[in-house]
Amino acid sequence: MTSKELMLQTLEFRNKDQRVPRDLWTLPWADDHFPQMMSKLKNDFTWDLMDVPAVLKTPTISKGDAYEVGEYVDDWGCVFTNIHKGVIGEVKHPLVEDEDWEDVSRVHFPEEWLSFDIAQVNDFCDRNQDKFLKAGCCPRPFEQMQFIRGTVNLYMDLMDPSEGMIEFMKRMHDFYCRLMEKWAKTDVDAMMMMDDWGSQNDLLIHPDLWDEYFKPMYNDYIQIAHSHGKKMFMHSDGHIIRIIPKLIDMGLDALNSQIFCMGVENLEQFAGKITFWGEIDRQHLLSSDTTLAQVDEAVEKVYRTLWRDGGCIAQCEFGPGGNPDNVYRVYEKWMQLRK
Repeated sequence: MTSKELMLQTLEFRNKDQRVPRDLWTLPWADDHFPQMMSKLKNDFTWDLMDVPAVLKTPTISKGDAYEVGEYVDDWGCVFTNIHKGVIGEVKHPLVEDEDWEDVSRVHFPEEWLSFDIAQVNDFCDRNQDKFLKAGCCPRPFEQMQFIRGTVNLYMDLMDPSEGMIEFMKRMHDFYCRLMEKWAKTDVDAMMMMDDWGSQNDLLIHPDLWDEYFKPMYNDYIQIAHSHGKKMFMHSDGHIIRIIPKLIDMGLDALNSQIFCMGVENLEQFAGKITFWGEIDRQHLLSSDTTLAQVDEAVEKVYRTLWRDGGCIAQCEFGPGGNPDNVYRVYEKWMQLRK
């Protein structure tokens, strides 16, 4: 069975006797600190999801390396300052400083992203058709607006939005929709969106604000994907249990979230309704002071609680603080559970 077939069976709750699909997320930090384990993971396990790259005919305005110490300018013009090699830095000085968003002209919309060649993407898909292929675009309106405006400023703006901010959101959403529409015309299997919505205990903004400003955007992205026969994936860190029923109602296929932050047992109510695309807890379970037995127990709990002939993807993130042996054990245990 190919990775593509395995993923579709799992997403559609038809995986009765095959293994659980695998996906590993890493940061350059892992390659720098544990190259031998990265090689071992690659050699010992098959990864079923693959991101599809796109070659842009028009270069973006980005400058620098997002994972190197120093400054990096993203495709929107936001300047990130990084003090740790192998991870992403922070925006210290937002582009939009005016609360009425009158200086929004400082923001560059990366229309260059739309210059990718569909034929080139389809050629890559054809050469990797055994894998489950994910589009190389990822709308993230909430996070990108934080980079542009600053987190605290944006939270205040959302309480009493100016016309300038509303117009910017409409323009950003239109841009993301056009990008999604073009990618949806390629041969990829899935689209993706992301925004980190949770703190350790709850949403970062009031649910009513989420419903008013961001839910309609996500619904449009999901509908674009589904109207072209694509699955829709999403990543969101933190305690986001309040919005999971809404994402399910909109038809989201797979969600990458911090399920241990919310409590795996609290998510059983959603089993069989959405696929939990990981993750095994990187806050505690993947750290150096966790035993392999504790990792085994965590994987078993996820499987026991959330698996319904599908509905789980074996996934975790290997980043700063991660114990390489614990990361390896995650996938070893998943393999033992579903031989």
